[in-house]
Amino acid sequence: MKTLYKIAKRYSFFLILLFVLFVLFFTNYSIAVNTFKSAKSSFLQMLSVLPPIMILLGLMDVWLPRETLVKYMGDNSGILGVFFSMLLGSLAAGPMYAAFPFTALLLKKGAKFSNIIIFMNSWCVTKISTLLFEVSSLGFKFTFIRLLIDIPGVILMGYLVYYFMDKKSLENVYSNLLL
Repeated sequence: MKTLYKIAKRYSFFLILLFVLFVLFFTNYSIAVNTFKSAKSSFLQMLSVLPPIMILLGLMDVWLPRETLVKYMGDNSGILGVFFSMLLGSLAAGPMYAAFPFTALLLKKGAKFSNIIIFMNSWCVTKISTLLFEVSSLGFKFTFIRLLIDIPGVILMGYLVYYFMDKKSLENVYSNLLL
């Protein structure tokens, strides 16, 4: 009984939304059907993205020694750590939710927390595949100016988040990894 309660508590948000969808099904059928179709589409897209990411994560976990990652992205990596964090984030492909398993792997391997934040921000704002689309849609000048603003902002954000996190919170992040 206690495990059932833990499961219900853990998935309470999902269960509440499922109940709302159930009520919608009887009160406004068309909205319920459209909501279900949208959720199904998102779920199928996620299923198409996650298997290659999990394979890549497994290969990275095996092929990338902890010592190498600590050397290039760890506490004493300096500007090289910033460079590699931005490079990894910029070369990434896929939606933002795909960055979280990579983030967990980098944390597990000993990457500095500021470099993790830089990696995640780079995934969002300097991804090369997105930049190519942006150049073709909005022009080179716009993209270049945005990058001139975003790149220092990404680095600053990484160090600000790291600076404002207390030591206990950082220890919790590193000790609660599920990988």
